[in-house]
Amino acid sequence: MEMVQILVLAAVQGLTEFLPISSSAHLVLVPMIFGWPDQGLAFDVAVHVGTLGAVVTYFHRDLGKMTVDWVASLRAGQTVGDSRLAWGVMLATVPVALGGLALRWHDENLFRSPLVVAGATVLFALLLWWADRSGARARDEHHLNWRDILVIGVAQVAALIPGTSRSGITMTAGLAMGLTRAAAARFSFLMAIPVIGLAGGVKAVDAWHQQADTDWMALLLGIMVAWLTASLCIHWFLKLLDRIGFLPFVIYRLVLGAGLFIHFA
Repeated sequence: MEMVQILVLAAVQGLTEFLPISSSAHLVLVPMIFGWPDQGLAFDVAVHVGTLGAVVTYFHRDLGKMTVDWVASLRAGQTVGDSRLAWGVMLATVPVALGGLALRWHDENLFRSPLVVAGATVLFALLLWWADRSGARARDEHHLNWRDILVIGVAQVAALIPGTSRSGITMTAGLAMGLTRAAAARFSFLMAIPVIGLAGGVKAVDAWHQQADTDWMALLLGIMVAWLTASLCIHWFLKLLDRIGFLPFVIYRLVLGAGLFIHFA
């Protein structure tokens, strides 16, 4: 891989993983625009490690408290402090984990048509716009009930369709369940930790089985760039979200989807 390809793809992954604009759509689109060869599974694993490191680092205090309270809840046999949030993240991960397994047993490329990506980009942009306008925006992530968490978790399964955006669909569901914008984003980012970990683990196993030559310098640079850009993305997204709302991302997705339809139809 050339240096520019490493830097651009790692930055694209770091930025789009947490914005509601679909990382999968951009990682399909960018190489096509520049005529780059496939970056390979090992590089995909590396940039996933970078984005995972970014979200864990950013939320390390929250994660520490959730872990301590989760262990305490096991001992007490009831929820303790932030253990409810920890259990919620685990519960919300189950549907997408099962969906990912089911997709691997069948055809993983089932939804990878450019027109499917375009349709998902537009459809879920409109859903995000609707949820942002109609949601009550009255609660934070600590006041989700189990039904709310299950709804958000089931919604996350749609992210298996490229163009949906994992962060976008979980924020949409969170807004529909009455979360504030910031709370929907924070819960989405916490949910990303096990999902990115699972996806990265599956890709790592696949990459190992391929036994391809590994460019370790490219992987290390990809991790660093994805980590840095994802950290900046999380920080500024949460800082600016209440001010700008989701409309800019909805408009961007509609324009992107329209462009994909025009190009591939």
